[in-house]
Amino acid sequence: MTDQPQCRRLPGRTAVVTGAGSGIGLATARRLAAEGARVVCADVDEKAGRAAAEETGGLFVPVDVTDEGQVEALFRTAHETYGSVDVAFNNAGISPPEDDSVLTTDLDTWRRVQETNLTSVFLCCKHAIPYMRRQRRGSVINTASFVARVGAATSQISYTASKGGVLALSRELGVQFAREGIRVNALCPGPVNTPLLKELFAKDPERAARRLVHVPGGRFAEPEEIAAAVAFLASDDSSFVNAAEFLVDGGIAGAYVTPL
Repeated sequence: MTDQPQCRRLPGRTAVVTGAGSGIGLATARRLAAEGARVVCADVDEKAGRAAAEETGGLFVPVDVTDEGQVEALFRTAHETYGSVDVAFNNAGISPPEDDSVLTTDLDTWRRVQETNLTSVFLCCKHAIPYMRRQRRGSVINTASFVARVGAATSQISYTASKGGVLALSRELGVQFAREGIRVNALCPGPVNTPLLKELFAKDPERAARRLVHVPGGRFAEPEEIAAAVAFLASDDSSFVNAAEFLVDGGIAGAYVTPL
């Protein structure tokens, strides 16, 4: 687990975090606030999102990230409240158990995952970037996944496809807006010790164990470790990192055989 920053890298900047109520989103809201950012906590779960905002001294905005009107209102509210939109961490996503093999996943599940994991990122970028263009600066961080880089026999077909889409979308936007001072990167976490993963362990220990064996370090990431990577991408320390696939996966994507 990472320590809190010794020097604050984001004072006076406004950071919007979707899915801020739990897991990676909550850890990131805490880290960005510790870095000096004014954090806008967005979540469909009002109780969790409001608690995150209260803890970080930020602003809570309820939002369904698949609804364009609500997404537009989210970034408008952030700008009207704080006067800028400097960081957009587009992180909200789902991985329902119904999303499985291509042979068994139904079309409704496919569409629901695509809407939440990919279309929502498109909408957040669409409505965050115009504020950044006016400022001539900004950092967009979109949550993809290491599964966009590797194949899995324990498939989550729509999840995997959606994260591959986030990767391609981020690369294209990073190139398109680079000369306007805007960076767009795709964060690719490995398996993270979040409520979603704990639920997987509880429901299907065999499938979870099959994942763990492929991590060279023999453990999953902690949310705070992913939050530290977001803070780096949000800050000027990453000023020449753009249109990148930022892997934070403990070496999974680079492994052929893991240590005994």
